[in-house]
Amino acid sequence: MLNIKCPYCGMRGHKEFAYGGDGTVKRPELNQEVSDEKWNEFVYLRKSPRGKHIELWHHIAGCRQWFKVHRDTVTHEIFQTAKMNEEIK
Repeated sequence: MLNIKCPYCGMRGHKEFAYGGDGTVKRPELNQEVSDEKWNEFVYLRKSPRGKHIELWHHIAGCRQWFKVHRDTVTHEIFQTAKMNEEIK
């Protein structure tokens, strides 16, 4: 079982969480015109990195907060978790 340290609730089993995708993708600016091509890239064209990566996770069976996880996608080792407004080092 993979254990994830929620920055709000502490260590919990992975079944309490939902993977939210790549934590490095930047959403297009609000209130700005976005071409169909740019929107398509944002929504559908994502990389599937191998190795160390920053991801978003949602604590669905706990505090219901979103947070960032610095994890190795090969070994599943978790290096750090952080609130959305905190930096991953």
